[in-house]
Amino acid sequence: MTTRQGRFRKNTRHKLQKRARDRGKVSITKQLQEFKIGDKVRVMHEPAVHKGMPHPHFKNSVGSVVRKQGDCYVVSLKDKNMKKEVISAPVHLVLMGE
Repeated sequence: MTTRQGRFRKNTRHKLQKRARDRGKVSITKQLQEFKIGDKVRVMHEPAVHKGMPHPHFKNSVGSVVRKQGDCYVVSLKDKNMKKEVISAPVHLVLMGE
């Protein structure tokens, strides 16, 4: 049997693209933002930062922060009827209600 040829960011040329007015450097406050356990967050990819990016399947998903793991956060979210945990860097998360 052959091995799978797909990579993490394969065929994401338009999926992980910023609008023209949003391009540029990522602010340091966005990279160093803190979340508390239980906070509701939305997974919003920051294409300029590849490290700590969750899978594109979870784009715009809403979940709650379960714990901190190193510099990243573990977010528990519902995918159809299954509960899943996604590890994401804070630059790829947006606090709900903002």
